[in-house]
Amino acid sequence: MAIRPRPPAVRRAGPRDARALAECHVACWQEAYGGLVPGAMLDGLDVAERAERWVTILADRTSATYLAALPGEVIGFASSGPCRDPDPAHALELFAMYVRAAWHGTGVADRLLAAAVRDEPASLWVFEANPRARGFYARHGFHPDGTRQVEPGTGVPEVRLVRAQRR
Repeated sequence: MAIRPRPPAVRRAGPRDARALAECHVACWQEAYGGLVPGAMLDGLDVAERAERWVTILADRTSATYLAALPGEVIGFASSGPCRDPDPAHALELFAMYVRAAWHGTGVADRLLAAAVRDEPASLWVFEANPRARGFYARHGFHPDGTRQVEPGTGVPEVRLVRAQRR
């Protein structure tokens, strides 16, 4: 009989998680966005700088970040809060969701999405040329609403996905 590894715990992130979130965030970008985002940008991602940003994000009480963790390692996270769009489709926005590549297809992302947005109407931005992410979100009821933009930090086109109330 094979021993199954314990599923990662999903919990709300706190200030002490900033460094581990930053490490996961940088690793996820490097794993997911090669060939989509300029390589020099991916190579230049700095964990210490990202950790400082996470300290600020985690201090914001209007948003929430949930992480999936194994002992000593964050393997994924999802952040949500009030929509930042000037023309919000819904009040709630999924700001970010990432899972380490080794955990793709294991249900971790499903659990993180459920923690961050529950069954609420929500919107999110995703790189237009990211079929894996777009397929995942479509399975969870998110569909393009026709709104596009260029992500300012990367210059890569994004599309807004929206989801109505789920039953």
